[in-house]
Amino acid sequence: MSRTPKDPELSRRLSRRNVLGVAAGATAATLLGAATAQASGSRPGRGHDHGKGRAVLPPGRLGIQLYSLRDKVSTLGFAPVFAELEKYGYDEIEFAGYTQGSAGALTLAQLKRLAEDHGLNPIGSHVGYYDDHNPGAYTFAQNLTKVLDEAEALDLKHIGTASGPFRYGSTVDGWKRAAEDFNTYGAAARERGMKFYQHNHAEEFSFATDRPGVRLYDVLLAETDPDLVYLEMDIYWAFAAQFRFGKKADGTPAPFDPVDYVLQQPDRYPLFHVKDGIRDDTARDGYRMSDVGDGDIDYKTFLSRVTERTHRGRTYHHWQTEHDNPVESFAFARRSSEHLHSLRSGRCGD
Repeated sequence: MSRTPKDPELSRRLSRRNVLGVAAGATAATLLGAATAQASGSRPGRGHDHGKGRAVLPPGRLGIQLYSLRDKVSTLGFAPVFAELEKYGYDEIEFAGYTQGSAGALTLAQLKRLAEDHGLNPIGSHVGYYDDHNPGAYTFAQNLTKVLDEAEALDLKHIGTASGPFRYGSTVDGWKRAAEDFNTYGAAARERGMKFYQHNHAEEFSFATDRPGVRLYDVLLAETDPDLVYLEMDIYWAFAAQFRFGKKADGTPAPFDPVDYVLQQPDRYPLFHVKDGIRDDTARDGYRMSDVGDGDIDYKTFLSRVTERTHRGRTYHHWQTEHDNPVESFAFARRSSEHLHSLRSGRCGD
């Protein structure tokens, strides 16, 4: 089965940028180990088979998306939250806004210094893509200069959006227009020494409404300049997309493996969201979100493949833990750090 979109120009772009290597035969079992888990009655990542070799997580590269701790930030403020993250062994933070809600206000300079005082490197931030009903909105489309000014004040190396490229609809041409926007933001960010990035949810891997044989994520990759637009793969949502969009509307199989997108263009994925889920085929997304280490996504394998099999190696990528709605956010942050730090490249007894 050919995976080449039925659009000659798009096909040419995809071929040139080497993103069509996503294995058609790959399945969730490759990275999830679901069959083994079902047979043994245990899930990977729950203290089993962590091994005794080199740490899988590269040193200095564990971060957290502060959206996961928004309840603590709004009630306690950044200082107590950063103090906890320092204790849990985090190295980096990714912002989801620079205010503390009811806990008071900090200047950007104070926020930057506070992070530094706790050994946390602000690595990126999520900002809205557009709000066409509000010309004053704090988004890339409405306030690009202010967004970049504030990112520069925090000395961020990456500045991005978690908004999908749906501004002009779900057609191929609509996503080509969104790609032009992203190229513009990427060029402006590069002038400031930053990388613009887009963070995916599951829907980015759906199919174009006008050309149901074309996966929208492939349009984004093909139409954005790889020197200007980068990607932050949310691994959980990519696996949810594998479950939801592994077939076309007519039922034709269209499997993909999220890690293959990364391995084809590792330079385009400086950031990742490490989010876990328990497999549940009755759920819309195929998973129920969990703390990292409590679910079925095999992060030992995923991190190893990315860090060991790309020419940029272990020093390029940044891994941000996240949970959209943790039961207890500090417990999530602590347990997720413990799990990722415990992973070793060898098997127990090696």
